[in-house]
Amino acid sequence: MRSTSLSTHSHTRKPALRSRHNVIAPSLHLSDAAAASVFRAVRLRGPIGRDVIATVTALSIATVNRQVIALLDAGLLRERADLAVAGAIGRPRVPVEVNHEPFLTLGIHIGARTTSIVATDLLGRTLDAVETPTPRSAQGPALASLADGARRYLRRWHRRRPLWVGVAIGGVVDGATGHVDHPRLGWRQAPVGPVLAEVLGLPVSVASHVDAMAGAELLLGMRRFAPNSSTSLYVYARETVGYALVIGGGVHSPASGPGTIANLPADSELLGGSGQLESTVSDEAVLAAARRLRILPAARTGGPASAITELVRAARNGNQQAQELLVERARVLGEAVALLRDLLNPDDLVVGGQAFTEYPEGMQHVEAAFADRSVLPARDIRVTAFGNRVQEAGAGIVSLGGLYADPLGAMRRAQNSPTGGAYGSPLGVAGAAARDTSA
Repeated sequence: MRSTSLSTHSHTRKPALRSRHNVIAPSLHLSDAAAASVFRAVRLRGPIGRDVIATVTALSIATVNRQVIALLDAGLLRERADLAVAGAIGRPRVPVEVNHEPFLTLGIHIGARTTSIVATDLLGRTLDAVETPTPRSAQGPALASLADGARRYLRRWHRRRPLWVGVAIGGVVDGATGHVDHPRLGWRQAPVGPVLAEVLGLPVSVASHVDAMAGAELLLGMRRFAPNSSTSLYVYARETVGYALVIGGGVHSPASGPGTIANLPADSELLGGSGQLESTVSDEAVLAAARRLRILPAARTGGPASAITELVRAARNGNQQAQELLVERARVLGEAVALLRDLLNPDDLVVGGQAFTEYPEGMQHVEAAFADRSVLPARDIRVTAFGNRVQEAGAGIVSLGGLYADPLGAMRRAQNSPTGGAYGSPLGVAGAAARDTSA
């Protein structure tokens, strides 16, 4: 259970050094660098003219022109001459937009039970996603299996060039090295980032899954260009529970790993548990209660996700016990969110994870319990913009964060990767854009 590599053969040592160079700390913040600001304005507002970019970003028109030219040369933007204002003279009057069609990034969410692999375009839109059971073997074989699955998945994308890999995972993550301690999987110092960088030949970033989901709200959930100096609390619940803080436009990621709310006090006779939050509101706890009450059969096929879906279906079909169980989970969650809010008092409050989104009818009970328990002035709770796909969004933004923070530097890293091939130069990128626009 303590394996830290795929092989003990000596011929793997030299590539491992190269892979470590390709593990990049995740970027889950709003960058104010000029290229990043211009790219963000185009991503959010494009097609857009350079004069509008200058107004939105508060950069000089000369700076905007320089950055737009560099982003065009890198293949990240493209001009839309067909949208130029009639009578306008010169390229600066031609609107630009994100050149998303030749590229993708690969996100991997490694859950305690299920792993999601998601392909994302440069606008943050999901192109495709697949799910597979998380390997339960020792960490070496498990990582080898996950990396091989990701490699085979990338082979399906003949017409888009992969730029980056992002991993969102529970446990304690060392973003600088890509190593992970994950007690539920039995992983200790598991070289998640180095293994994927070695097998896939791409830059890899690894982040805590709750930090990643908070980053998705920050970087993909916004719909307008604006500075973000507020604080935001993100609370997650599904099979596990967790929280993240966004402070001054960046996800706060302590070097020693995220804090835990699994052991917060929680009391529910109906749900059972050990008096602690995670063991009371997790999918496993809710399903155990449903079987005790004989809402669900004691033995059944399928995993926890399908069982939760069956429980929700029973509630919607009028099963009163199922309704009471889901309402009780909502109550306990609402009280826990209130406790965190009163402790941290953020400007914004967001909840995500299937414990909140799978049964949206329960949100009124979350809000009622929150209002009853909180001692601070009334505050709205916002549900994640990504619904039941929040894990995909989290993995996606880890794969995009480096590009959003430093688009030109990210393209240089990607072009120097072994997968560069025909796309390894701006000319190759432009040629691919002309030839191909789909996966």
